[in-house]
Amino acid sequence: MLKQVIEIYDLLDSAKVTGYDVAELLKFRGLKDVTVETIKGEKGSTDFVKISIKGTKGKSTGGNAPTLGIIGRCGAIGARPTMIGLVSDADGSVTALSVALKIADMCSRGDFLDGDVVVCTHIAPYAPTVPHKPVPFMGSPVGGILEHEVDPATDAVLSIDTTKGNRIVKWRGFAITPTVKEGWILKVSDDLLTIMEYVTGSIPRVCPITMQDITPYSSRLYHINSIMQPCTITDAPVVGVAITTEIPVPGCGTGVSHAVDIEVTARFILEVAKSFGRRECAFYDEEEWKQIVA
Repeated sequence: MLKQVIEIYDLLDSAKVTGYDVAELLKFRGLKDVTVETIKGEKGSTDFVKISIKGTKGKSTGGNAPTLGIIGRCGAIGARPTMIGLVSDADGSVTALSVALKIADMCSRGDFLDGDVVVCTHIAPYAPTVPHKPVPFMGSPVGGILEHEVDPATDAVLSIDTTKGNRIVKWRGFAITPTVKEGWILKVSDDLLTIMEYVTGSIPRVCPITMQDITPYSSRLYHINSIMQPCTITDAPVVGVAITTEIPVPGCGTGVSHAVDIEVTARFILEVAKSFGRRECAFYDEEEWKQIVA
């Protein structure tokens, strides 16, 4: 998927890029249901982009295949005027949009997913930075993005976020978190681990999360980052897909993104989308969930 990653990265690496530019590219490649909404706040604005891709057996066409939500989480894709260029925090957006572009190219060549896929992210080239230890985080020009990111039609959510500003995950590439559902941190999905093994050709890697991470940011508790925030507003199972490095890297850093790491992350997400729509990939054990609730 390196071609699509390079295309998206190059498109977003601009002080002038908007969500409408992203929509134009995706529509040109064949995706019809792409919407853009400009959201304004006290510190600026951002363009929220939502891409709905129909599956051959998806709910949008009268089928019953499950719907996967893919969220490219970030505070912003740029920290202008403080920093020039695409920031580390943009990796989630680049990954999610690369998956959407790859699916568009697949459809044009006759390969279609079974289930519907909803891809969401937002495009903000200008944003403030936020003090955080061990390295500063990216801020956001607006609040309330989270409510736009989680589509109520989704049966499971992959939340992609740059997770480099910590001392816990110590490798280059990506990791997945345990599944979170309705306030419970569940066991790591065996199906997701298997797909990760196949795609990377290496041992699977898991990003640890704590109870603090699944509380809203408004709790003022320490969070590894915002990767698990979608779980605070949905009953669907949420798994974080963390793009990682060996040492702490600031979210507002530029020139620190690795195209090959984004590519393998995007390839993993695409394979999950294929399997999830075929009901061959479970985010959690439904029978065990019933016992937990009881």
